[in-house]
Amino acid sequence: MKLPSSKAIHNLFALEDSPESIARGIGIGIFLGFTPLYGLKTLLSLLLAVLFRANKIAAVVGVTLHDFVFPLIPLVLGMEYEAGFWLLSRPHHFPASLDLVHLGPHAWLSWTTFFAVGAPLLVGSLLFGIPCGCIAFFTTRSVLRQKRSRIAGN
Repeated sequence: MKLPSSKAIHNLFALEDSPESIARGIGIGIFLGFTPLYGLKTLLSLLLAVLFRANKIAAVVGVTLHDFVFPLIPLVLGMEYEAGFWLLSRPHHFPASLDLVHLGPHAWLSWTTFFAVGAPLLVGSLLFGIPCGCIAFFTTRSVLRQKRSRIAGN
């Protein structure tokens, strides 16, 4: 996967919108990038961008930027699952190690497996996605404000 070029980043910063709107879009996209909602992330980013009056292009870019960690997805999903499992279990404990070698496709596609794995994964993704989305929002807003004030001063 190719990293974004400086021209692509420059185009993002050149969007005709307020720094807050663009930063909200990036934050929404980064947040949704952590969720295990494959196939729905882009659509949800557009919907949330409309609801929160964020820049729609920036939201889609944020979801796409998260895809650059693709080689690390198994590690990220594992951490999200373990954190979500720990939060949902009473008393709190981490899950037993997963041994997927002995599971056949019928077990992977069953509803019980989907709910047993999906709920902890979704909760864990919120635990990682919310702080990362907030960091992305504040960082993007700060950089945009500085860049635009520098341009306005010249």
